[in-house]
Amino acid sequence: MLYFWLFVLGFAAFTISTVSGGGGAMILVPAVNFFVSKTEVAPLVHLGNFVGRPTRLILFWKFIRWDIVKAYLPAAMVGGFLGAWLFASIRMEWMQIIIGVFLLTSVWQFQFGKKKSTFPMRKSYFAPLGFAVCFFSSLVGATGAVLNPFYLNYGVVKEELIATKAVNSFFVAIIQISTYAALGRLVGELWGYGLAIGLGAAVGNFLGKRLLKSMSNDLFMKLVLIMMLIAGVVILYQQLSTFLF
Repeated sequence: MLYFWLFVLGFAAFTISTVSGGGGAMILVPAVNFFVSKTEVAPLVHLGNFVGRPTRLILFWKFIRWDIVKAYLPAAMVGGFLGAWLFASIRMEWMQIIIGVFLLTSVWQFQFGKKKSTFPMRKSYFAPLGFAVCFFSSLVGATGAVLNPFYLNYGVVKEELIATKAVNSFFVAIIQISTYAALGRLVGELWGYGLAIGLGAAVGNFLGKRLLKSMSNDLFMKLVLIMMLIAGVVILYQQLSTFLF
């Protein structure tokens, strides 16, 4: 039954994330936390992401913005490696609070979809952004929704946003998972759990693409902001409840 529920979680998370600009991993983190220990959440979520990602790459291949990939990916892979390497010796739950606040303030800055951009975004910014996001992603499990304001401000929406984030995440995940495995953070049944999540994610990608095709840019942006709002609230609730209770 555990494998079944992890499959369902992967399916639901990636169907939703396809039509709302990503964030599937952020949906998975609090859910997966019910099934495994906190120290296993980040490696497991990244493994599930990695297994399901090739399907999204195939489905959205022609929409990939390779100019952004070239700017983002090299530094992101370095950040992903360093974060995964430090995972066993450092905990940064407080970083989740910063991420939650950033997501909520970003929704407010976009005025819930009334504004199309909130700050000037340049291609050169993607390198330091990739390093920082992937470094902290390796430590806390999911930061994908944090990227959305930067993509939106660069004018990347819908299929281009989904495709470009997918290819970046896929290659960074190779580094992260290899490092987790080498350090003994991915062992035993976690491989099976990750496969179950990834297979569910693969099916969810198919459904998500069909829904996305008929969606307007305005509706897509609203769904992206709703996802950011939900993710921010959930993250803050989880982390603050840990400190307060």
